[in-house]
Amino acid sequence: MLKYSGEKGILVATDCIVFGFDGFNLKLLLVQRSIDPEKGSWSLMGGFVKPSESPDDAANRVLEQRTGLNNVYLEQFHIFGSPDRDPVERVLSIAYFALIDIHQYEQQLNDEYHAEWFLLSEMPDLIFDHNEMVKLAKRQLMYKAALHPILFQLLPERFTIPQLQALYEGVYQTKFDDRNFSRKLLSTGLLLKQPEKDKQSSKKGAFYYKLDQSHYQENFESFLNLVPNPDKFF
Repeated sequence: MLKYSGEKGILVATDCIVFGFDGFNLKLLLVQRSIDPEKGSWSLMGGFVKPSESPDDAANRVLEQRTGLNNVYLEQFHIFGSPDRDPVERVLSIAYFALIDIHQYEQQLNDEYHAEWFLLSEMPDLIFDHNEMVKLAKRQLMYKAALHPILFQLLPERFTIPQLQALYEGVYQTKFDDRNFSRKLLSTGLLLKQPEKDKQSSKKGAFYYKLDQSHYQENFESFLNLVPNPDKFF
């Protein structure tokens, strides 16, 4: 706790904005708040940083305690510190966004806090400044995804190009040209074509691909041109 002469201390918390992809839609994981004020309202996963913890450690602990999720991709993106953001105490919140493949982690979710997935277009009103946190997290996700292949964190080990396109369209809330998207994606040198096809979505089927981990770092910048005119989204 930070303390200043003549003033009450400032508490430090972490909040996690968890984005998930189910193969068709981008979703947001929310929990129901268990304490007053706003008990029972929908909320992000949050909790206070312990004196012995780093913010990263606290974010991972809070996420696991609130949802059961562990070993997920977490990235710190902003500090929210408006003096009146919490009606009870003065709290700074260090915000993180997480990216997960919903099917890979669905068995980890616990029911203690009634964690539930929502389509971004159907997100309920959230407590305090959590709506603002989600808005800024979406913006940061769009920015990072326009530069680097971080959205692979939301996919299973094997995926199809239509699945990846659906994911990008969900993040940017727009439609990409199928042919151009496929051509640009394959030109990155990051995909390994598999012999099997996914035939659930069409008779013809779509080939599965895997991310080429051996060339991931050297081609990390190769997604710069995948999203046309990314500035228009910010």
